[in-house]
Amino acid sequence: MAIDLFAANGYDETTVDDIARAAGISLRSFFRYFASKGDLMSYALLRYGNQLAAAIDACPPDSSLREVFRESISRIAHLGVTREVRTRKLLWVLSRSQAAMAAEMSRLSEAQALVAEAYERRIAPSVDRELRSRAMAGVSLQLTGVAVRWCLERADSDLPTTIDRVLVCLEAVFCGERQT
Repeated sequence: MAIDLFAANGYDETTVDDIARAAGISLRSFFRYFASKGDLMSYALLRYGNQLAAAIDACPPDSSLREVFRESISRIAHLGVTREVRTRKLLWVLSRSQAAMAAEMSRLSEAQALVAEAYERRIAPSVDRELRSRAMAGVSLQLTGVAVRWCLERADSDLPTTIDRVLVCLEAVFCGERQT
């Protein structure tokens, strides 16, 4: 609902009063859950991080790291594409308001930590475990967003092909496997 308001009226022009009124709640109720409209805006990225972490955790325990990387990114990118109308509105709002982008990015480290923890549960203990999991988390968050944006902006692109093109390079770096 808030994304609809931001898209229709502009992020900067939409007030917390507008959001609460459209949601049919009091300001007090709004502030019980969110500190500001920026906090509400940042919720999308945090939800995205939670969804990606859940997708990593949902992969079978015997999956290779490569399979987990590919499956989790594909699953969440597919979810973004299937919610095309909402995703397009969110991308439109973010592209037109620096304040909206700053609000969303304010939780990037929190979302990345969620995904890194999910990868850490998958990586065998080693000296570089934390570094690898954090790097994979960052790439996973960004790659999923890039794949969704690419597919939505180009009607001739399909999600599996887009993801495959990028993963061929990234899997070799992060999973230590050579692609032929």
